[in-house]
Amino acid sequence: MKAYDERLTVPRSWWLITLAGVLLLAVALFPLGPMVTLCGVVIGGTVAGIALSGYGSARIVVAAGSLLAGEARIPLSALGEARALDAEEARALRTHRADARAHMLLRAYIPTAVRVEVVDPEDPTPYLYLSTRRPGRLAAALTAARPDAVQ
Repeated sequence: MKAYDERLTVPRSWWLITLAGVLLLAVALFPLGPMVTLCGVVIGGTVAGIALSGYGSARIVVAAGSLLAGEARIPLSALGEARALDAEEARALRTHRADARAHMLLRAYIPTAVRVEVVDPEDPTPYLYLSTRRPGRLAAALTAARPDAVQ
């Protein structure tokens, strides 16, 4: 059973901007003929859609004694305190207070995040920065799912 599951989808406005871009592509290709315009719109729209969908497909999952953050899979036993960050704290931690060794699942269009300490002595990563729309719920799920958590 999953204690937490979130997909970091791109905002709807990005899809609208992409649609506007595809329409501008159609206008630019229109003088070359209808077949070129159609092919350009289909190819351009497909590429843009795949790019947006791929960028927004990152997931954060807490389940089965592990944290899945994007492509990283980390056992909960290697993690320490999880702290929810408001928009201002999150911005500071992803800019001037960031540690280059940290693992960042960063999505700039999501203003809030969670900072999770890494306590594994074999791992040089000091913490995880996870962009999330529900930082309180993610921090609570990580705290509750840790092996040393009091049940």
